[in-house]
This record gives sequence, structure tokens and C-alpha cells, in this order.
Amino acid sequence: MQQTLNMDAAGQDGEFRRGWPILLASLLGIGFGLAAVPFYTAGVFAPHLVHEFGWSIGQIMGALTLTTLVVMIAAPVAGMMCDRFGTRKVASLALAGFGLSVLSLAALGPSLIQFYLCWGLAAALGAGTLPITYTRTVNRWFDRHRGLALGFAMTGTGLFGMVSKPLLAWVIADHGWRGGYAALGMLTLLVALPATLLLFREPEERSAPDKAPAAPVTPPSLPGFSRAEALKQWRFWLIALILLPISFGLAGAVPNLEPILLDKGLDQATILTLTPLVGFASICGRLVGGWLLDRFWAPGVAFVLLGLPAVSCVILAGSDVDPGMIRLAILLLGFALGIEYDVVAYLTSRYFGMRAYSGLYAIFYVCFSTGAGFAPLIFGIIRDATGGFAAALNISAVLLPLCAAGFLLLGRYPKLA
Repeated sequence: MQQTLNMDAAGQDGEFRRGWPILLASLLGIGFGLAAVPFYTAGVFAPHLVHEFGWSIGQIMGALTLTTLVVMIAAPVAGMMCDRFGTRKVASLALAGFGLSVLSLAALGPSLIQFYLCWGLAAALGAGTLPITYTRTVNRWFDRHRGLALGFAMTGTGLFGMVSKPLLAWVIADHGWRGGYAALGMLTLLVALPATLLLFREPEERSAPDKAPAAPVTPPSLPGFSRAEALKQWRFWLIALILLPISFGLAGAVPNLEPILLDKGLDQATILTLTPLVGFASICGRLVGGWLLDRFWAPGVAFVLLGLPAVSCVILAGSDVDPGMIRLAILLLGFALGIEYDVVAYLTSRYFGMRAYSGLYAIFYVCFSTGAGFAPLIFGIIRDATGGFAAALNISAVLLPLCAAGFLLLGRYPKLA
């Protein structure tokens, strides 16, 4: 028994000792990329854009829907490019394009079309910064502790969510909302891009110590199903189907969190202390969720953790303005947001393998981002029409546990040749 424990510890230490540069680069690339920046900052910029240009909340949140529509095309293309050319090249070019696109928002004029075009360009050029890119390489570096590694890599979104709101509040207070967009673009270009260029590598690019870097070699044949084989399986389409309503239920509230809390009568100072909890809870969700995925059946973990935020929706839809209850709602919501992409990445690798991982995960990502992209717009439209978010939140409270139960139908992990 002691020998088994020693072997387990050695395996864990070995994977993380070799793979920590990959995890760090992934954390920064995902955190300052398309998956996090528009989602966590839309609510921060919205009041300033309303005041500056007179746009409605629904119109502003429509930019997230537009990015989703672009991602529906760009993400599968980025996934296939990763499978063909490798992730480092795709991620580096995407970070450069995305950073410059966000930087261009600092010169935004009163045209709503210009606002949409900037975000559309950011989504097209930045699709390679999505988890479909980085998780492909993380999955190849880690096996026994894959869930925890994925969780750590994707804590970047949670860290960004936790620090971006107070950071942007400070930047905007001193330099205006244009300075806020400039700061976001520069963070991508000066932090995430260099980390990817310097630290991110495929396993076959690893060089032996004390030797000059070896030239990249052709990747070995990877286990799993081809894209055509996977698309014929009912499990693939079950996952794709249930991701749409789950993403709607999870993603509708977070970009609208500031307006939701303002509607409940909370002041800006109190809101500023509450909203960063999303990022903190997201980090916890990624790490705890990843640990659970390594030890328990992933569909069961997904059912529990992705169904719990129904409680958050009920709390936020109610008339209670107790900060303690609101804090609980935000924590549960953030915890689930912290595991959603980890679950999809883990399920993709375990049920379909690594042979066509990026292309398959890209399709799942499109399904998830479709629900997540339309949710803020629909939430905003309902708010504009009814004067509140209660109806949208109550719909989400029903969808989350009902659809999360669909994961329980997936059955055992298949043996992948």
C-alpha cells in the first residue's frame, strides 16, 4: 500500500513538474482571451456606454451575442487549425489579433455598428484564445491528474473575473472608459502573448535537458475517434444538446449582475464588494471541480455542480436584498461557471479521445457559447420589457437542474484505442 502511495505521489509530482509552464501559459492565455474579457467586463462598461451614447442595456449586451455568432464559425476553424498546425502558433496569432481588437475599442465613436464591428473582429481573430486551443495541449501533457490540470489552466477566467472589476473601476475613475479598454488590450499583448510564445509547447517539442532545443517532430497518432466517427455517436449529440440551456441558465446573470443588483436597490459601493466574488468562486470551482473529476464519475459531478446555481437564480429573482443571501447566490453561480469548460474538456477527452479533440471540443464550445452569448441579450430584452430580471432568472432556475440531469445518461467511459 505504501508503495502505491509513493507511486501516486511520484506520478503527480512528475506531471506537474514537467507541465507547469504549460499550465501557466494556459492560465494567462485563457484569462486574457476571448473566453473571459467580454463576458466579465460587459457589465462594467455598460453604464458608461449608456451615459456616453444613450444605448440601452439590451443593445450593449447584444455585442456578446454577436461575438457568439462569430465564434460559431471561427471556433471550429480554430479547432481544426490546432489539430493540423499545433496550438502554439494558433494561440499566439489569436492573442495578437484579439489584443489589438480590444485596444481599438478605446477609439469608439457614437456608432453602435462600430461597437458591434469591433467585437465581431475581436471574436474572429481571438477564437484561437478560447479553451479549445489550450486544453488540447494540457490534455496531452496530463493524464492521471487531467481534471486538476484543466482546472488550474482555466482558473485564468476566474482570476480575471476577480481582479478585472476593481481594476477597471480604478482605471476608469482615473482615465475614463476608453482607458479601460486600452488597459484590457495591453494586458493581452504584454502579458498573455509573451507567456504563450515562451512557455507553451506540445509534448513532442520538449527538449532533453542540457541539449539544444530539438526541431518539432510530427505528433504521434493519438487515441480516440475521428471527427466523423464521433459525430455518429448519440453521446456527442446529447452533450451538445444539453449544453445550450445550461449555458443560458449560467451565463445570463453574470454580465447583467451589476444591473440586477442595482435594480434590487444596492448602491455601487456594495455592488463593488459583491461582484468580484464571481471570480473567486470560479477559481474554487475550477480547482475543486478538477479534483473531483479525477476521482469521481464526471457526469455525476457535472449534474450536481451545474444544477446548484438554480438556487442562485431563485435568490436573485426574489425581493430579498440581504447581502448575505446575495453573496451566497453569487458564490454558487461563480462556482458553477468555474467548472463548466473543465467538464466539457474532460468529457471530450474521456468519451472521444485526443485524435480529433480540438475539432470536437470546438463544436461543444459553440453550443455552450451560443446559449451563453444569447442569454445576456435575452436577459437585457426581458429587463427592458418588464422592468426587471425576475422572469429570466426564474426560467434559468428551472432549466439548470433539469438539463444537468442529462449528463447522467452518458454511461461509462469507453475504452479508446
